Amino acid sequence: MGKSKQVGNHKSDKKKNIAKTWKTKRRTKDLDQIHADMIPANSAKLLKQEIDYDVTGCAQHYCLHCARYFVDLKTMKEHFKTKVHKKRLKQLREEPYTQEEAERAAGMGSYIPPKKVEVQTQQVEEEMD
Repeated sequence: MGKSKQVGNHKSDKKKNIAKTWKTKRRTKDLDQIHADMIPANSAKLLKQEIDYDVTGCAQHYCLHCARYFVDLKTMKEHFKTKVHKKRLKQLREEPYTQEEAERAAGMGSYIPPKKVEVQTQQVEEEMD
């Protein structure tokens, strides 16, 4: 028996294992990162970004809850009505997991159930053409 040859890496010598690339290709922000973005100081920066031609829609149409950029205002408004956006709003209603909660779960304190956070779809400013 000789050494087996690796098969199926799409003829790339640099990438020996492409499975990780495919798994993380469409990875979005985690819920705790989005909760940090929802702080008013951070959300103001994200919603009023400078024009960036490398980002979809020149970084002018951003859904804060889903962490997605959109081509124009119409597509963003349509996104607000989708199941994906509504499901994300529902997930964001629960308070993010903290280190204190982890310590309580490990037996270093009394259990306190997570609080509910009020989350609503962001306000959209109409463009004047």
